[in-house]
Amino acid sequence: MTCSLVPSFLGSSIDDDREFTMGDYEGAVARWCTGCGDHAIYTAVKRLLEAEQLPPEQTVFVSGIGCSSRFPHYFTTYGFHSLHGRALPTATGIKLRRPDLHVFVATGDGDCCSIGAGHWVHATRYNPNMVVLMLDNGVYGLTKNQTSPTSPLGFPSNTQPSGAVLNPLNPLTGTLGISNVSFVAQTADWIPDHLYETISAGFHHKGFAFIRILQRCPQYTSKIFEEAVRDPSQTELLVHPDGIKIDNIKDLYKKHLYHDPSSLVEAHRMAADPARLLLGLYYRNESMPVLEEVRDVPRRSVEEKIDLLNTELDRYAV
Repeated sequence: MTCSLVPSFLGSSIDDDREFTMGDYEGAVARWCTGCGDHAIYTAVKRLLEAEQLPPEQTVFVSGIGCSSRFPHYFTTYGFHSLHGRALPTATGIKLRRPDLHVFVATGDGDCCSIGAGHWVHATRYNPNMVVLMLDNGVYGLTKNQTSPTSPLGFPSNTQPSGAVLNPLNPLTGTLGISNVSFVAQTADWIPDHLYETISAGFHHKGFAFIRILQRCPQYTSKIFEEAVRDPSQTELLVHPDGIKIDNIKDLYKKHLYHDPSSLVEAHRMAADPARLLLGLYYRNESMPVLEEVRDVPRRSVEEKIDLLNTELDRYAV
């Protein structure tokens, strides 16, 4: 469990007239495999940080364990590389204590939907104001090719060489079925404009923005999305004035489906269809209560915290 530090150029004296470029957010050199979809997602996030001019000292990336969870190491923002499956409660704690911070969570299909499934359910219900990027490559890639909750039926791995024996878990229907859900979208790493616009929509949403990103793993699951990458006609884009902008890709991806993202019933129906690859905003409802607004955590000075701690410890003095 590691916590990255803000770099030296973010000292105590902060210039309010600063202007950031994508390079200002780059931390360590990304070590994902060549061709990994994580690179495209990393670039899209940097584009967003620059477009929104988010101060690095006001931005936090939180992750669990997995290939996707190396995100905090690659930014010059605050970062917390937490335990396996524990990114969401860590991020929720940060948001409760510091609601002024911009919080992003990078998690994977295993980190979120397996060991972290309980936290996924309750974080959705709590609805803290943060962006959750669920990078779904359908495999445990970091530990070298084991079946994950989203591995397709029949897909072979080191743990199930004859193929996955169960139908995959659906992160979209799972999230849409949780009470107080407020934002669910799906995008893909190989469509950079749609990827960026979806993350941007999630950032501007007030509440828990859950974004499932279909992500290629060139080492183990390259064939899962290969046909969709090569043939744009296999992808349908959800379109609506309140949905994801598709101006730059509408001529290449010609199959469009009109969908009102205010309809939870329709969102669930479309998400449950395994035969269609639908990208876009499934559901958004900003009327849901946001955790840090309904549960006000008192701010205390360092001195007050020490006094309270000493008072509590004194109760156990012998």
